[in-house]
Amino acid sequence: MKRLRISVEGKTYEVEVELLDEGFSSPAPRAAAPTSSARVAAPVAAPVATPAAVAAPAAAGDGSVVSPLAAVVVSADVAIGDTVAEGQTVITLEAMKMNTIVAATQAGTVTAILVKAGDAVEEGQVMVTLA
Repeated sequence: MKRLRISVEGKTYEVEVELLDEGFSSPAPRAAAPTSSARVAAPVAAPVATPAAVAAPAAAGDGSVVSPLAAVVVSADVAIGDTVAEGQTVITLEAMKMNTIVAATQAGTVTAILVKAGDAVEEGQVMVTLA
């Protein structure tokens, strides 16, 4: 056990910490000066993982229907050459066991479908293009 004095926002706490890995060297312990603070057991914080950098999705142009979230494609509800109205369902996605309907951003003709059922998509990824 190691005794430490920690100050947080102007309040001083005296804590005891159990060293789980005795294989590393640490400075010699110093005697802790008495404080008027109550004894508090310090929780051991897990190291914080930093997320890996994710490549930015391709820039969406006019007529591009993009994924609003990271998900899996359930179905493409249109075919190349179909004429669609603004707001018409073009793709169905699933994330966290919930389906999300993705609608056409404008009226037009489907010129490309860039995903198929089972594909994983990232937020902002172009899935369908309209002309």
